[in-house]
Formats: sequence, C-alpha cells, structure tokens
Amino acid sequence: MAQPKGTVVLAYSGGLDTSCILVWLKEQGYDVIAYLANIGQKEDFEAARKKALALGAKKVYIEDISREFVEEFIWPAVQANALYEDRYLLGTALARPCIARKLVEITQREGAQYVAHGATGKGNDQVRFELTCYALCPNIKVVAPWRLPEFYQRFPGRRELMDYAKKHGIPVPVTPQTPWSMDENLMHISYEAGILENPKVIDHGRPAGVAATGLRASRVPVKVTNAGDGATRCSALELFVYLNDIAGKHGVGRIDIVENRFVGMKSRGIYETPAGTILYHAHLDIEAFTMDREVRKIKQGLALKFSELVYNGFWHSPECEFLRQCIGRSQEAVVGTVRLSVFKGQVYVLGRESPRSLYNEELVSMNVQGDYEPADATGFININSLRSAGSRRDRSRGGEKKPP
Repeated sequence: MAQPKGTVVLAYSGGLDTSCILVWLKEQGYDVIAYLANIGQKEDFEAARKKALALGAKKVYIEDISREFVEEFIWPAVQANALYEDRYLLGTALARPCIARKLVEITQREGAQYVAHGATGKGNDQVRFELTCYALCPNIKVVAPWRLPEFYQRFPGRRELMDYAKKHGIPVPVTPQTPWSMDENLMHISYEAGILENPKVIDHGRPAGVAATGLRASRVPVKVTNAGDGATRCSALELFVYLNDIAGKHGVGRIDIVENRFVGMKSRGIYETPAGTILYHAHLDIEAFTMDREVRKIKQGLALKFSELVYNGFWHSPECEFLRQCIGRSQEAVVGTVRLSVFKGQVYVLGRESPRSLYNEELVSMNVQGDYEPADATGFININSLRSAGSRRDRSRGGEKKPP
C-alpha cells in the first residue's frame, strides 16, 4: 500500500486515459477529487459523475463553464480575428485556460496540494494547462502521469491501458480499433492521432446545404437573426449554440491541416468550427467597414502575436493580457450588422451596414466626383514612385541586372 500523498484534483473527462489515471493516482496514495468541465460537449454528465465515484473519487465536481468560455475566451478571439498559422481558429487552445482556471479554483477551495491532468507528453495541452495553473497559483504542484516514466513505461500504448481498465473494472466506451482521438467543446470538435497520423489518409467530409443569417455586433456579437424563419438569438451562449447548429448542418468550418506544435513537432488535426467560422467572417467584414486603415494594420500585427500566445498556452501571461486590452480598445467603433449565407461549406458575406461606417459612397463612386479632385492623384503617384525609381537607378549604377 502506497504512503498517503495528499489530495489531488484531477481534470477528468471520463474517457480511457483519465479513468485509468484516476485509479492509478489512488494506487500511488493520492486522494482524488475529479473535476469535469461542461464546456459545451455532448456528454452524459451524471453518468460521468457515477463512474468517477465508482472508480474511487472521493468527490466529483461538474462545472458548467460554457457561458464564461464564450464571453471571456471566445469573444476576445473573435475580436482579434485570431488564427494560428492562417487557418486554425484555436478551439482547443481557448478552452484549456478556461478549464484550468476552474481547476485551480476548485483546488484552492478544497485546500488540495496537487492538480493532475491526462494530457500527453508530446502535445500542447500539457503546456496550456500547466502555464495557467502556475500563473494563477504559483505554488501549485502538478502531477502529469504521461510525463512520468513509471506511468508511460507501464502504458506504452492503448492496448496496455485497455488491459489495465479491464483488470480494474473500468468501463470505457472505446476499443483498440478506434480510428482516431476526438475532443469536443462549444467552439469546435478536433480529430487527431490514430489513422490520422498518416497525413495521406483521406477523411471524407459531410454533405452541405444552404442557409442565410444576419449578425449584429457591438464590439462582440450581440444578436443573430435567421433571414429564413426570423428566429433570433441574443444571449452570448444561445447565439453561439444556434450558429453552431445552423453552420454545422451545412458543413461550415471544417479543415484538415498540419500545424506546428509549440513543443517542436508537426501534427495533423481535423477541426470543425462552425459558429467560430461564421463569426470570423462576419467580424472581419464589419471591422474592415468601420476601422481606420492604419489602425487595422497595427491591430492585424497584434492579432498575429495574440494567436501565437493563445496557441502556446500563454493566455494568462502579462503580454497576452496587454494584447487583449489593446485589441479591445480597437473595437470601440466596430459596430454594425452583417448579412451572410452559408452554402456547401462556405460562408458568403452578402452585405453590411453600420452607424460607425467609414465607407463614403459618394467619395468612392465612379459616377460622382464628390469631395475629390482626380488631378491630385498625379502628384500622389509621382511622389510614391520616387523610391522605386531611385532604387532601380542605384542598382543600375552598381552593375546589377535590372529585374523584369
């Protein structure tokens, strides 16, 4: 019998890994409190509670953090137009600091000395969980079984975990033939590992249809209206769930990519982010409509750094908090309505309007001169040509061959 080691709060999902980890932690002498975050995934939470208690957890917390996930994590990402490596909308990366924040809160409430998680030693999630924990509670101690030789040498693969589960009476809804790993939250569903580790394996898509919707935003989305049936959603959570349903039915937001993990390797992931994709296009459009050009250029640079920080797990870092404040300040005039349609996996912007629009229809019209003197463009072009012309002359004097 192992010596008592104190209380650990385990970030528990109810799947194979964390179920086995719960039992293993008890074998090591820990008292285990299980914490399961409701972050929008389709889950039988009561069944998960009973399972954790049956496996020996002395207490189980099931915390619904869906609303704070949307309002405090997803909305700042929408404001930023956050994309990692030009394609990934950061669904998992946004969820982890939200989950870990509640993990720390429960740990402090219970007076526990340790937190534990089931993230692998090769992935990004171990970094995201632990950087959040250390930022919010610097003295916390983390138990990461997949980085402990006594654990990963005992369980080198899924077969060994399945055997352990069978031996200890752990019910798991998977078999060794499961073709990939799936993770779901309100923002997205991700698929990776298994057969998808071969980047040539084709994952077939879903059928798609067509729908139209209108989004009204004031810094963050505040209302969605279905142009077909007039249905309206206004609260953050209801709006997001509704868009997930509409866009998901039409195959919106599905990508198959190879990305660069923070830990230094490339990995393949397939992501479905329906509501996030609609909101990305809607916000991008209304921002271009209402934001000054030079401010937007600076903001785009900030968004690039913000996306990298979020992906790498630095949500609670000083620099990321600073960026969120800067990006939030840039959104004061980003107000308006965007009309969109979805069709066969694509999002199409149909029109937009805003009381803060910087678009001047008379000024841009080809049929009205407006407050613009076309002759002024001659000097504008001449001044802007000086740098390029001077560079060519300098290269000619140096004997360098002129480019075509």
